[in-house]
Amino acid sequence: MAYIENDFLKIEVKSKGAELDSLFSKKHQLEYLWSADPNFWARKSPLLFPVVGALKENKYIYEGKEYPMKKHGFARESEFTLENQSGNEISFLLKSDDATREIYPFDFELRVTYSLQRNAVHVTYELRNTGGHEMFFSIGAHPAFKVPLAEGTSYHDYYIEFEEEETAKRHLLNADGLIESAEDFLRNSSRFNLSKELFYRDAIVFKQIHSGMVSLRSDKTERGLNLYFDGFPYLGIWAAKDADFVCIEPWCGIADSVSHNLQLEKKEGINSLKPGKNFTVVWSVECF
Repeated sequence: MAYIENDFLKIEVKSKGAELDSLFSKKHQLEYLWSADPNFWARKSPLLFPVVGALKENKYIYEGKEYPMKKHGFARESEFTLENQSGNEISFLLKSDDATREIYPFDFELRVTYSLQRNAVHVTYELRNTGGHEMFFSIGAHPAFKVPLAEGTSYHDYYIEFEEEETAKRHLLNADGLIESAEDFLRNSSRFNLSKELFYRDAIVFKQIHSGMVSLRSDKTERGLNLYFDGFPYLGIWAAKDADFVCIEPWCGIADSVSHNLQLEKKEGINSLKPGKNFTVVWSVECF
């Protein structure tokens, strides 16, 4: 476990998955991340790569060959190398190897950098194609925040607030985690209230929203957070059944639909990267 801190925050990061393990406010003496209770969900902030969500039949086809791939990919289970740790910044590196090529036939370097600026942590994903062929990928974040945050408040006291008023559908996942249908969810609204029941049908998946920031707030406490995700075209909101957390998940990619033909290049939301090129996205959490 490695950590960095400033006058406002201290964060801890595991080398496995380069996963954020603690987001602690010194000012408020408050931990913002979920506790990873294994009775509900034993993770805190996994990195999703090279796929986001579930694949149809847990596989994909590339250049006529089938490859197995578990939900959310392999990065969250991979051991990253601590590359740099100085002052208020820390970075981890994952490189392709023989094991990754068995299930993902591309050469890459994936760098994850955490940096602190006052009461915010900025998380940068930088992917480089180190091979000789165009690579196809998805990448996303899955941070879980503790709810309730403050003593004397309950889960139902909190809400998600968007930066702008939104009209957006909730894309529904079936039992295999595939996008099956959609229903109206937000209509000229900037917020919705949290409830445990909201996630009994799995995640709330948004495909088309205009906001680049959402907040976790309550009218009964000043404690909350802003999550910034410009550059991520998809957003998921999720919690395990009856668990005391909410995940706010910015994604560059999305789960397969039930009608997908398994072809990697044709996958909805897939990104491509030419040889020698970099792809970079940043998401941030501001604690208050």
